Amino acid sequence: MTPRALPPARARALAEEVPVALSFDGTTQAVMMASPADLEDFGIGFANAEGIARDSIRDLEVVAHPKGLEVQMWLAPGAGADLAERRRKMAGPVGCGLCGIDSLEEALRAPAPVQSPARIDPAHIPRAVAALRDGQKLHDETRAAHGAGLWHPARGLIALREDVGRHNALDKLIGAALRAGLPHADCAIVMTSRVSVELVQKTAQAGVPILIAVSAPTALAVRTAAEAGVTLITNARGGDFELRSHGHRIQPGAKAEDTTHVA
Repeated sequence: MTPRALPPARARALAEEVPVALSFDGTTQAVMMASPADLEDFGIGFANAEGIARDSIRDLEVVAHPKGLEVQMWLAPGAGADLAERRRKMAGPVGCGLCGIDSLEEALRAPAPVQSPARIDPAHIPRAVAALRDGQKLHDETRAAHGAGLWHPARGLIALREDVGRHNALDKLIGAALRAGLPHADCAIVMTSRVSVELVQKTAQAGVPILIAVSAPTALAVRTAAEAGVTLITNARGGDFELRSHGHRIQPGAKAEDTTHVA
């Protein structure tokens, strides 16, 4: 078949990508290229990764600027003291969370080990991946969005967020779970992307014990998952997957029901 260009009327929709500044107490911490949706979730999830608890955020507002958006967060007194040590000055590529970070030590910081006794039936892994894929409306429209979902062993997929950047999608998911009070310590995160070290760091910082991804991890991501107590499952396609760390959480017998609600 001869290759041909589609006319604009038949071309697929394009994903939006805008600069999003994340600021705390009037000072910008990061500027990310992101999808302009679920930005309240984005702010809270990003703050969690920076060590700022949900209840330390007194106020949050999304402000439009001529060339982008800003998520302004105002913190309880003293809550932002550690941010000065982790100041980021960047306008990184899509979803890049480590670009411009101030020190090698901060880039490779080790989160507290996850202690959750959660377990997952191996039969749930392909179901979680399929549920995430079936729920990706932005990806269906554009073929240009990553997805991150929260899979509960008894309730199925209970939250899903999308973004042009995989790190952003995960921040939005974690923020959505924190805002809705979802039981994320008993869940698995499932993602459409490869696994970089920061995805593992964010998962552990959120206290989620299991990370499932459809693609391969980096070697550093595997080492970090092992150190952080995260069960890392990668290359989850069809009925197959690769177990990379903490296999004690893979346990047949847990019951999973059909999805009842996706936040």
